[in-house]
Amino acid sequence: MDPITERCEVNGPYVYGYLRDTTRSTARHTALSDALAECCRQHELTLSGLFTEREARAEARSPAFVGLIDALGLPDAYGVVVPARGHLGPKRIAAERERQLAELWVRLIVVRPTGPRRGDERADGARPIVWQRGIA
Repeated sequence: MDPITERCEVNGPYVYGYLRDTTRSTARHTALSDALAECCRQHELTLSGLFTEREARAEARSPAFVGLIDALGLPDAYGVVVPARGHLGPKRIAAERERQLAELWVRLIVVRPTGPRRGDERADGARPIVWQRGIA
């Protein structure tokens, strides 16, 4: 009998991290990156790349987000992981970005949700939530 997955290496599902960090603080970027990596480790996800938006842009298609969308088009892409929904940008931009992610049929995994939303798996915010197309 094979050991349970916690005792052996697992390849995939492949996710990509997305950060919006305009502070240019190396310590903050490292802490956020580490939080994403730890979340992925705990949930047996493979963090395949990290896209960071450094500019406070007022557009939904920033270079970092376009890179993320391109990566999510790869055949083994499962989804995107963010520290909090605020990393998708201000409300208007975040809504557009969530729409674009929904069109790709990928999962949006939020490490620290700000509160319950329709379609969230857990309303208490104790664990990462997964949002899929057609649920929100």
